[in-house]
Amino acid sequence: MLTPKDLENATPYTPLRDSAASSAAIKALAGIFLSLLFLSLLIVLIFNQDPQPSPDEVTNENDQPTSSPLIPMSPEKLMPPSRSLAQGPSRRVAQGPSRWVAQGVSMKTFRDFSGELSVYPWSNAMLDWQRTAFHFQPEKNWMNGPLFYKGWYHIFYQYNPESSVWGNITWGHAVSEDMIHWLHLPSAMEPDTWYDANGVWTGSATILPDGQIVMLYTGFTNKKVQVQNLAYPANLSDPLLVDWVKYSGNPVLVPPPGIHRKDFRDPTTAWINGDGKWRVAIGSKVNSTGITLVYETTNFTSFELLEGVMHAVHGTGMWECVDFYPVSTSDANGLDTSFNGPGIKHVLKASLDNEKKDYYAIGTYDPVKNKWTPDNPEMDVGIGLRVDYGVYYASKTFYDQNKQRRISWSWIGETDNESDDLLKGWASVQTIPRTIVFDKKTGSNILQWPVEEVESLRSNVTEFHGVELGPGSVVPLNIGSATELDIVATFEVDKAVLEATTEANVGHTCNTTGGAVSRGALGPFGLLVLADESLSELTPVYFYISKFIDGSYKTFFCSDEMRSSKASSVNKRVNGGTVPVLKGEKFSMRLLVDHSIVESFAQGGRTVITSRIYPTRAIDGAARVFLFNNATGTNVTASLKIWQMDSAHIN
Repeated sequence: MLTPKDLENATPYTPLRDSAASSAAIKALAGIFLSLLFLSLLIVLIFNQDPQPSPDEVTNENDQPTSSPLIPMSPEKLMPPSRSLAQGPSRRVAQGPSRWVAQGVSMKTFRDFSGELSVYPWSNAMLDWQRTAFHFQPEKNWMNGPLFYKGWYHIFYQYNPESSVWGNITWGHAVSEDMIHWLHLPSAMEPDTWYDANGVWTGSATILPDGQIVMLYTGFTNKKVQVQNLAYPANLSDPLLVDWVKYSGNPVLVPPPGIHRKDFRDPTTAWINGDGKWRVAIGSKVNSTGITLVYETTNFTSFELLEGVMHAVHGTGMWECVDFYPVSTSDANGLDTSFNGPGIKHVLKASLDNEKKDYYAIGTYDPVKNKWTPDNPEMDVGIGLRVDYGVYYASKTFYDQNKQRRISWSWIGETDNESDDLLKGWASVQTIPRTIVFDKKTGSNILQWPVEEVESLRSNVTEFHGVELGPGSVVPLNIGSATELDIVATFEVDKAVLEATTEANVGHTCNTTGGAVSRGALGPFGLLVLADESLSELTPVYFYISKFIDGSYKTFFCSDEMRSSKASSVNKRVNGGTVPVLKGEKFSMRLLVDHSIVESFAQGGRTVITSRIYPTRAIDGAARVFLFNNATGTNVTASLKIWQMDSAHIN
């Protein structure tokens, strides 16, 4: 366990100065190195002149066979002719670090390409199609403490008003009465002072009992130090909270001894302790150990660092965008952040800067000792449950006092080439807001579910009941346009076969066993979304059952992006994890399909996957939905409701 002594002995945030002798030697070596580098670049420029592929070499619009609804297609259609089971995933090209890593910035533009890095010849129609219809995003350019106030939901987001890549980070601001339809407002804060000159980063809002609102946020100073600053509304009578004032005494917090100047960021919403003092958590690290620091205050302008750390997990690296909130083990309502007492668990979430993934764990908070303890140490923060197994990062919750619920938002980054983002003129999206409650059935996880307001966008519904799927079958669903959908589906596996199977695919995982083309006795089975008629592009979302020799089961919920696009500059992975399926439960999933975004929820939200999809063929009227069962040893029966979704108004 870390102690204050560990903090004092860790890497200091004040950089050490080099001696004059070492400086001279370094300059000499640097001169030699730069000369060699310049010569190498000239050679590369001369010899590396590959022509760009033409659109005709990449696409062929005349190879799309037709099929009738509910007529099974050949299982070979799941696998394009150019790819066989013997072939592994596309070659992954190593990338250098973002230009912002050297500044200690959370990149949040993390790219992990599969395939070649040449820019795909996107048409305007393809790029226009990628823009979502009912997910919040700015009109243009790049984006990343929500609150509810006087009838309006507010979202503040990191935004670059000048470009569709990271930089010049300001706080965008938008408001909504239902978290679906949005109105853009002027920027709330800009990097216009020395203490946030290099960016207005993540922050959180706290509503005080007297109605005041305080906003703590991370600023990256002109000296490249991460500090915490205070801001507040200029006019509390304005329900839109258009104007914000930065506290004249900023910064209110600087990195403490033992914390590096670039490892101190993202304050949480404050909670009030039994003694009437407020507490705020901030993410950091000591060497390779991710930690949560807690400060105490009575006025939000002066703070005291509490002894030790609230929690730490070795080997997880920098914790950013830490979130800390209570959940009831008995009631369905959400809880105010300050709530504590019997029947309460606390969720601790951290965004791991090394992995660009959000992890959480459920545990118990002792306010006297300022210690949080996980219920299951083997499923601790950073080594256990993911909030979302897909393209999802820097999530943030808030308590919605309007409907007594806890709401989560998160940033969905891009997984295409940065050059593609510049072509389309925008990058990144927010998830559909999700409610969060404790899963009383399992007692070991949270449940995430789209807010009920999104159902107001539902229009025409098509239902399918008792569709039989034999081993290796693919069944098209005739629903018309398949670009904006809300799908609720249940699947039943042949019980006799399930019980008779002695052992099946015990080594299976979503991301290491080939995705939906990897066939087992009891899976995969599910849906193909954003697929074209010929299945040359498709995104399977599916269940896969492993059965062990002792009769126990493990169910995986996966999203396979490997054949989602013919573009080679797009990152394609198989994402997912395990999902608890209790005795008597059907296999159930809900999918929100919104152009280049697919949010998938299994078993009422126990496991969630967000996918970024960049089709070249399965767009507009060419997009289709299919049922499939690629298991080798069982029949599956499926029932579905599929709603067409209207567009949200985002002005």
